[in-house]
Amino acid sequence: MAGIQRLEQGEAVSALTRFLGDSPLRVIVKLLVISLIVGFVMSAFHWSPWDIFDALRDTVVHIWDMGFAALGNFFRYIVLGAVIVVPVFFILRLLSYRR
Repeated sequence: MAGIQRLEQGEAVSALTRFLGDSPLRVIVKLLVISLIVGFVMSAFHWSPWDIFDALRDTVVHIWDMGFAALGNFFRYIVLGAVIVVPVFFILRLLSYRR
């Protein structure tokens, strides 16, 4: 039974490592370093997590208030981009077809 428990524990550690993308200790250290950097930057700009949440909420409310005008702009942007992207795509496909 002890061998089965070790095998199961080994699989659990392997699955955890696979899920995290690295060993748990290294992930914790990376998260601490990134948290320190982000905390320093947020402190320098006098931001709080609530400021970010409020900005996201205000953005959603603004989009909601724009209503269907936002959809019109969305499709307009797609058409504007397609005017450039589609011809370039076909030209690149024709040039690569000759090879």
